[in-house]
Amino acid sequence: MAENTSNPGPLRIIAAVILGIFVGFFIFFGIALVIGAFNDATGMNIAISTSVNMAENILSAVLLAVIIIICIGLFVWKVYTTPPYKPESGEEG
Repeated sequence: MAENTSNPGPLRIIAAVILGIFVGFFIFFGIALVIGAFNDATGMNIAISTSVNMAENILSAVLLAVIIIICIGLFVWKVYTTPPYKPESGEEG
């Protein structure tokens, strides 16, 4: 059985990258929302200094970048493993 390899066009790859960025942002904001709700529910509103706040912002930026890179990678992998749609001869208009 021959493997079905896909040679995706540049438009499909660009679409996968853009979709990965959007999905990554939404997943990050969903995680941030859950963490914020947990923080408010447990009453962990502790005053912290500016240096610790800076570290938390850097941690959030790294988490955002990691989630976006993972989502882009997954969508590009899906594009490479899925062959493009080819309509049957009777379906063309």
